[in-house]
Amino acid sequence: QVQLVESGGGLVQAGSSLRLSCAASGRTFGTAAMAWFRQAPEKGREFVASISRSSSTAYANPVKGRFTISRDNAENTVYLQMNSLKPDDTAVYYCAAAPQSSPYLVPMSRNQYAYWGQGTQVTVSS
Repeated sequence: QVQLVESGGGLVQAGSSLRLSCAASGRTFGTAAMAWFRQAPEKGREFVASISRSSSTAYANPVKGRFTISRDNAENTVYLQMNSLKPDDTAVYYCAAAPQSSPYLVPMSRNQYAYWGQGTQVTVSS
């Protein structure tokens, strides 16, 4: 069992930065691919970024060049650094874990992730 707790969301102006954190419990963090998804009002949950066990990364096109995903295996934490935020980035951001993943696998589909956090709200004003 893996429990995920997100933090770091908030209300910011366009052009600002935020860093989201996701703290994971359990011993499987080091074997897990991790990801961030987001869900805006009245929209489906969409992929944002993922990171493999070996720290290979993948990003959705709308966030490439602005967002950076990273992980600290010693702290069982994954981060999402978000720069140059836009109003379109407004959403609830969810952390997800896929334990026992292949070292270089960077899953981008919701159904590849078994564990989810409760989400943290990010609101970007214009």
